[in-house]
Amino acid sequence: MKNNYALYLKDRGISGLKTLYANKVVLMFVVLCTFGILTTGKPASYTVVEVFSRFGRNTFLVLALIIPVLAGLGLNFGIVVGAMAAQVAIFWTIYWGFTGLKGLFICVLMATPIAILFGWMVGKLYNKTKGAEMITGLILAYFADGLYQFFFLFLIGGVIPVDNPSMIIAGGTGVKNTIDLTSNLKYAIDTISMLTVVRGFAVIYCIVSLLLWALNRRKRTNLQTPLQKDRLIAAAIVLALTFVPVVNTFMATDRLQLSKGVPALAGLIMLLGLYRVLVVKEKKEDEAFRMRNLTMVLIAAAVLGASFLPGVQKVLWAVHLPVMTYALIALLCVFNSWLLGTKMGQDMRTVGQSRTVANAAGINVDRTRIIAMCMSTTLAAWGQIIYLQNLGTFATYGAHTMCGQYAIAALLVGGASVQQANNKQAILGVFLFHTLFVVAPLSASTVFGSALIGEYFRVFICYGVIALSLAMHAWKAKPKFGKDANTILPRPNALPAESTSTAQ
Repeated sequence: MKNNYALYLKDRGISGLKTLYANKVVLMFVVLCTFGILTTGKPASYTVVEVFSRFGRNTFLVLALIIPVLAGLGLNFGIVVGAMAAQVAIFWTIYWGFTGLKGLFICVLMATPIAILFGWMVGKLYNKTKGAEMITGLILAYFADGLYQFFFLFLIGGVIPVDNPSMIIAGGTGVKNTIDLTSNLKYAIDTISMLTVVRGFAVIYCIVSLLLWALNRRKRTNLQTPLQKDRLIAAAIVLALTFVPVVNTFMATDRLQLSKGVPALAGLIMLLGLYRVLVVKEKKEDEAFRMRNLTMVLIAAAVLGASFLPGVQKVLWAVHLPVMTYALIALLCVFNSWLLGTKMGQDMRTVGQSRTVANAAGINVDRTRIIAMCMSTTLAAWGQIIYLQNLGTFATYGAHTMCGQYAIAALLVGGASVQQANNKQAILGVFLFHTLFVVAPLSASTVFGSALIGEYFRVFICYGVIALSLAMHAWKAKPKFGKDANTILPRPNALPAESTSTAQ
């Protein structure tokens, strides 16, 4: 027994060391962020507010990178063209005078087909350069930037007549460097109230569930499986609760204060975990299922208790989250997870693992890769709209230039790689990467007396983590040979041993 237990501990120790080594980049950034937070000289509430603001602004763009990684296209530097599609749509939306939700709808409606077209063109190009998609995407971003600047500097006002002194350079040709979004699209998404978000999602969920149920009854097919009856009832209950005066008053705001949101979310998670443990009969005998949910309940209880500590409560009081922005991030996470369970998602995963196997399985590899690229550029366009409406300023010639590098760096910081990425890694990466971006200049100013050192450091980290990931990918992809390379990879024109001796 002692020997078996020792072997078990040894195996667990080896497994733990392997896990630590696999997450070395994440651990390094955790250490750097912790050191930076402790040496900023600012209160914790300042760092938390800044990080959550950047998280809502940037996460959608980072999540747009997951689908190309899944399809074997690597880190999609080509999302820059999706950002350009969004910026073209934003310019014309502002020029035509659309504002608020109407302007946002017009902007999305215009950006989506442009992004799909750009994605199709990029996908066709990637199919011609299989195996070199990342370097192709990087060079393509610079080439597309040249065409973009030609369009905004020469065609607008020079060829396409545009008369708006607030947007066009004094000479009448070319767009100004900066366009203010304050009176039109600024906070168009962020100011949508919680009540509108919850009611909208609940109504859409109920309508889709009922339509699928009707199709199920008519065609006698199993269309209702993804939307269970208990979830439909839960959505109807949530919709009904929004009409209760107390709930209605709480949800009428467009910002969710963390001092209220964290206890409410922790309480809901506790109720959900207890419901699964005590009520769900199908899983009642599954010990692993019970332990997992009990652990979730205990963690939620600990978070609920910690949220009432004076120091923690002071930080939570300072953070106000734009509800609709975070709801869209959550919806994209759900979409990415759902996609993996569909035939298209399985095809993408197969193509990403091996194009040869995918061809043998009858999957149209080129078509699948193009679809993945169209999805990515479309999501990137939507993410750029979220980013710019939150920022409130449209830098015409610079807003898109670094979005690809920063999004890729954030994804890699979360533990993703060229071959593998998921929602958890994207979310963790955004938190760590932007925490370092917030604290690095302040920490350098405190420790070294110069904020510029922190600025140089975070730019070095951004490019360094990308370079390290690409180098590791190249090293892993390098073919490995045995002691006798000819026994593994014989020369095409080499003669067998018998023939060689006869010829001699």
